[in-house]
Order: sequence, then C-alpha cells, then structure tokens
Amino acid sequence: MHVLASLVADAPGLSVDPNASPFPGAHQLQSLIDGLGFWALLAALAGMVVGAVLWAVGHHSSNYQQAYSGRKGVVVSGAAAMVIGAAPALVRFFFNLGNQVR
Repeated sequence: MHVLASLVADAPGLSVDPNASPFPGAHQLQSLIDGLGFWALLAALAGMVVGAVLWAVGHHSSNYQQAYSGRKGVVVSGAAAMVIGAAPALVRFFFNLGNQVR
C-alpha cells in the first residue's frame, strides 16, 4: 500500500477536472438530477405542511405527543429542504477542499 501511495504522490500532472461536455448523456443526467431535486423539494414541502397541521391540531387538542411529532416533522422537512438547496455548494466545497490536499 505504501508503494502505491508513493507512486500516486510522484505522478506528475495527476488531476481531476469535472467537465461534462465530452460525455454523451451528460445533459440528460443533469436534467434527471434537477428533476429529482424538484421532487425532493415537493416532498419536503408536503412534509412541512403535514407537520404544521399535526403541530397545530396537537397543540389545540392538548395532545403533546402529536404536537411534538408535528414540530419534529416541520424541523426535519426544513432541514431536508436546506440540504437539498445547499447540496451543489456542499459538493463544490468538499471538492475544492479535496483539491487542496497535497
């Protein structure tokens, strides 16, 4: 394993340049990812609405377990939407962080 690591470390010009233009189907794959993001955001929105309804009904009926479950649903759905929206920036951040390793 040490030999392989030294070979990779000594290889000149070894780099990764994410460029989708030479690959067939890259546009379709990007469209698929965009569509999955859309459906994931719709699911997060539905989860937030259902959670808010459960939270309100549980609060007004003094059902603390239902109110807690609804509140948890709102928070988890909001966090899911945040991660979906931040996913490209997070991937870019970690890719750039990995490029700094020498």
